[in-house]
Formats: sequence, C-alpha cells, structure tokens
Amino acid sequence: MELILRSFNLKLKHTFSISRLSYNEQPTLIVELKDGGFSGYGEATSNPYYHITIQKMMDDLEKLKPLVETHSNSAPEIFWQAMYPNLKHNMFALCALDEAFNDLYARKNNKKLYELWGYDTSKNPLTNYTIGIDSVEKMVLKMKELPWPIYKIKLGTKDDIKIVAELRKHTKAIFRIDANCGWTVNETIKNAIALKSLGVEFLEQPLKADEWDAHKVVYKQSVLPIIADESCQIEADVAKCHHHFHGINVKLVKCGGLTAAKRMILHAKHLQMKTMVGCMVESSVGISAIAHLLPLLDYVDMDGVLLLQEDIATGVTIKNGKTIYSELNGTGVALI
Repeated sequence: MELILRSFNLKLKHTFSISRLSYNEQPTLIVELKDGGFSGYGEATSNPYYHITIQKMMDDLEKLKPLVETHSNSAPEIFWQAMYPNLKHNMFALCALDEAFNDLYARKNNKKLYELWGYDTSKNPLTNYTIGIDSVEKMVLKMKELPWPIYKIKLGTKDDIKIVAELRKHTKAIFRIDANCGWTVNETIKNAIALKSLGVEFLEQPLKADEWDAHKVVYKQSVLPIIADESCQIEADVAKCHHHFHGINVKLVKCGGLTAAKRMILHAKHLQMKTMVGCMVESSVGISAIAHLLPLLDYVDMDGVLLLQEDIATGVTIKNGKTIYSELNGTGVALI
C-alpha cells in the first residue's frame, strides 16, 4: 500500500468570519492510499486554533509510511488502533489517514461506505448552510445568493439579536446559531429566549470550551438546546458533555476520523444526547466522508464545499440541503 500526500489552497467565495478570526482561503491536505489498483482519499485542513499546519501533518505522516504500508489487509478499526499511538498528538493527520483507509477498504469490497456499514440513507438529515459574521446587508445577500432550508448563523458580536431579527425578515428557513465560544452565561440564557422566538433550533458552543460549571448552568436554564463543539473534541469528551450539553457536534479532524467519530456518535446516542457532525471549510473529499455518517445523525453541518470558489474533487453533491451520493464506491470521491 502506497501513501501519497498532496496539499492545496482552497479559495473561498466570500471572506469567512467567526467570533475569533476571518479568512479568504483554506490550506488543506489530501491523503491518498493506493493498493492493488484501488485508491482511497482523506482530507484534513490546517487550523490555527488547534496549532495544526499542513507541514506538520505531512511531516508526521511521512514518518509513518513504513507502518502504514504494512497494514493494507487490516480492517479499519485495526488500522486506526495501530496508527493512533503515533498520531495522538495530531488528530487532524490521523483523520485524513483514517478517511482514506475507510474509503480504500470499501472500494476493495466493492461497496459504498454506508453500504459496508449497513446504514439506511432514506431518512438522512438535511445539511445547513453557514452564514459567517459580516454586515447585516452582506449576510442577507449571502442568504439570497443561496436560498436554503436551514441556515447556521455565526454570531459573537454586540448586536447578535438584532442581526438574527433582521435575517428573519428575509427567510422562513430554520436558524441554528453558533457563537464559537463568544458569549457569557447570562448572555446565553437571555439570548436563548429572544432567539427561540426568532425560529432558532439550537445554540452551538456559546461558552468557552473549558467552562464546565458554566456549561452546566446554561444546560439547565437555556430554553434552547445547547450543542457542544469546542468542548467535544475526542472520545473521552462525550461522557464529560453528558448533563452539560444536550448534544454533541463531532468534527472528524478533531477526533481522528470516521472510525473514532462513529464510536463517539454511538456513545452519545446511548446517553440519549443529540448527535451532529460538523465540517471545516473542506473540499468534496472531506465532505463526502461525512456524508456516510448521516444515518446516525440528528443534525449535520457539511456545507464547507459550498463555500468554495472551486472544488478539487468530485463526490457527494448537495442540493437544497439534501445529500446525493456519488455512483462511485467507497466515499465516492475522485480528484479533479
């Protein structure tokens, strides 16, 4: 089995802003695993918040080439367990590697990944479309540019309620709110009341990740469900989030890929928590991997590819929130 690494700069349609940063392009790493005429693909983006660079991921993966190439006949779970001790300091790199291996494994078995897992895709949730922080006028223009059944709105400003009230005038779509750790306890409880009346479905990560006592207060007092994101990065965090959040948003790059994400989702479901998977600004490689988890989810945010000027791959397509799978096996990806 051969390990091939490629890096790209994904250019965005618009400047994308959240409570802590803004950017116009997203560096990303594509991992290809090639074996016996089959190729599998995985992806992970750089991320300053988690101190992850493309070079760091490439360096860590290059060191593992000899080990990776001896596991061509392993099952994905065995492969993940073998790679984890060497990449537990860099879950983003492990994610790209794990996605590629799952893709390859399914292709070698002549199945789409969700078929290999035995999942029924007939009741998949719709994905939201994200509106980053901007002037209200530009946020409205972004909604008009892409009419959508569910919008996730990034907040964390002094005018958050005014922003949502203005956006509500222009659409009947469901709203989800992501404050990216930008609020206090009192702001969250107060904002939740106003936002519920504006058709908001849930609040994502309103407080800083490690404020566990504060999370518990908000969990008990908020009139809207609270979904963990920055507070739920790896498998051990699921149990910590129980009775502090109503649900979890799993990011594949944070937890180490599809194999770990499945375990996290199933654990959350066992705890009767809501389940969600989110994305970074990724190409169709990473988004297509997420799509195969849809049958396990209550909510999904896999719109990253819709924010790009140009894609570097083909895979699943998303129309009005609905996911349409590729005819190809595995995750359905092909590099352009």
